[in-house]
Amino acid sequence: MPFHRSIMENASGRNTLANSIKSSLKNLVLRPQSILFSKPVALIFMLYGGTYLTANTLDTMTSTFTNRPASHVTAGTAKFAASSAANVGLCIYKDQVFVKLFGPRGIAPRPVPPASYLLFTLRDCMTIFASFNVPPVLGPYLNSRMGEDMRRRVSGMTLAQFAAPAAIQLFSTPLHLLGLDLYNRSANVTMGDRWAQVRRNWAISAGARICRIVPAFGVGGVVNTKVRGTLMRKLE
Repeated sequence: MPFHRSIMENASGRNTLANSIKSSLKNLVLRPQSILFSKPVALIFMLYGGTYLTANTLDTMTSTFTNRPASHVTAGTAKFAASSAANVGLCIYKDQVFVKLFGPRGIAPRPVPPASYLLFTLRDCMTIFASFNVPPVLGPYLNSRMGEDMRRRVSGMTLAQFAAPAAIQLFSTPLHLLGLDLYNRSANVTMGDRWAQVRRNWAISAGARICRIVPAFGVGGVVNTKVRGTLMRKLE
C-alpha cells in the first residue's frame, strides 16, 4: 500500500514519494491497525485477489474442457481477456477511490475524466499481459537457454514471472502518470506541460511501481503457480 499511495501523492504534489513512503511505513510500525484495516488496503486485497481468482478459474476450466492435466497453465487470448477484465474493472475502481483520497490538497474531489479511465485500462492490460501471458511462453524459452546448474537454482518460469511484470512498468508508468495528471490539473493545461510533468516523475514512479508489482505479480505469481500446481496435481 505505501507504494500505491506514494505514487498518487507524488503525482498530485501532495507529498514527495520518499516522504509518503516513510509516513506510511511509520504508521505501519506504530499504528498497524490504521493501515492493515484501512479502506486502501482492502481495495488492494480485492484487486489482486480477484485477479488471481479469475486467472486460476480460467486455467481450471480450460484444463477440464480440453482434457488436459489439472495443473495445466494457459497463456492464450481467453486468459488475457478474462484476467484483464477482472483486473481492469477492479483496478479502475481502486484508482478512482485513490485519486480522490490522495489527490491535491484543498481541491474538492471531482469525477475522474474518461481519458484517465482509458489510460488506466491500457496500463492494466499491459501489466496483465506481462504477468499472466508472457511467463508461460518466456519461461520454457529461458529454460532452454539456461545451463543445468542454473536451472537447479532457479527455473526459467520463475525468472520470467519476476522479469516480465517488472519490465513492463517502464512502459506503462507514463500512461499511469498522464492519467493522474488529467485528474490532478485543470483541463486548460497543455499536453506539452503534461508530458513534461510525466517525464519529471517517470523514473522515480517507475521504480516505485516496480517495487509494487514485484511482490504482487512476481512473488505472488510464483507462489500462486506453485500452490495451484501442487493442489491440482493431487487431483490428477
